[in-house]
Amino acid sequence: MELLDNSVVPEHAHDIKQEAREFAAEHIAPNAADYYESGEYPWDVLEAGMDAGLVAQDISEEYGGRGLDLHEILAMAEEFYRADAGIALTLQLASFGAQILQTHGSDDQKETFLRPVAENDQLTGLAVSEPDTGSDLTGMETTAEKDGDEWVLNGEKYWVGNGVEADWVTLYARTGDNPDDPYGNFSLFVVPTDTDGYDAEHIPEKMGFRASKQAHIELNGARIPEDHLIGVEGAGFYMLAEFFNHGRVVVGGHGLGLAAAAIEETADFVHDRTAFGRDVAGFQKVQHILADMMTEFQAARTLNWQAATRVEENDNAGFWAAMAKVKSTETANDCAERGMQLHGGRSVLTKNRISRVYRDVRIPVIYEGANEIQRNLIYGQGPW
Repeated sequence: MELLDNSVVPEHAHDIKQEAREFAAEHIAPNAADYYESGEYPWDVLEAGMDAGLVAQDISEEYGGRGLDLHEILAMAEEFYRADAGIALTLQLASFGAQILQTHGSDDQKETFLRPVAENDQLTGLAVSEPDTGSDLTGMETTAEKDGDEWVLNGEKYWVGNGVEADWVTLYARTGDNPDDPYGNFSLFVVPTDTDGYDAEHIPEKMGFRASKQAHIELNGARIPEDHLIGVEGAGFYMLAEFFNHGRVVVGGHGLGLAAAAIEETADFVHDRTAFGRDVAGFQKVQHILADMMTEFQAARTLNWQAATRVEENDNAGFWAAMAKVKSTETANDCAERGMQLHGGRSVLTKNRISRVYRDVRIPVIYEGANEIQRNLIYGQGPW
């Protein structure tokens, strides 16, 4: 069964998709169970991905990357997440947030911070969420105050991928307090993780995505030079909104890879098991469940790839990105749940892949903006 075929993939993304598939088969899938059990950071797989030219390569050729576009990154995501979500997220978080710097940063910032990431000499991360605030971008309380030729940072950030491992993070902080312009009160900064007053620790073990590490960051009077401001003061909210449009299409790819894994695992199981003297796949109810899983998967995949094109063309990008994220991640949840049911009692054994997929699918419906927020965006930006 080949679910992640090239039928909806633009021709220019076929080669990178094949590279990702071969890499996933050789490096991700064989290590998935071990890293899920240990919860360790998969440095060896990450380094192999760097050697293969599959990490941080959405950065332009001008600054040392391959200049992969959204279609190519989505093609990689499908393949990586089918093999294992935790390792896949580690690979894609290595440059998370760097696109903001590429789009809005100065030439000096790009040479100093972007190039080492593209050349796989550094890792980065994106620090937006806080312990008490997630999807509400206007509710963040971490502050950046100007003091001479420096910015002074105070506050906390949560769910920061690579917050411990990264060399620098793109950090979202409050720089104003104008109640009449809540969207203009925030800015983005490059914050090196060796800055005095930057302290990070790993968040305790998660139920899924165990091979990926997120951090809790505390900022206590951390000082950074004034030229670490990305773009202009007060534009942070708008930069993030643009960035998340691309990110949500890719998160849809996370869902597609996980859904494909659930369907493949379940189809193999029911065609290789007997009950009541017959092949389980011969029961009409089982056939209908598999038919529904396939139908929803194909619908989600078609929407997701159309959304990638719409976002690339900046054609009502927020609307399409939100729909793709909702449909693909929720399809993954449905497929995993149905797959668990068809596996019966064996589904609860952690050694079985379907149980890992079932845990992992609960997470993408939350990150990159919870799906309830996405529905607000769909309605608010739709053609009603």
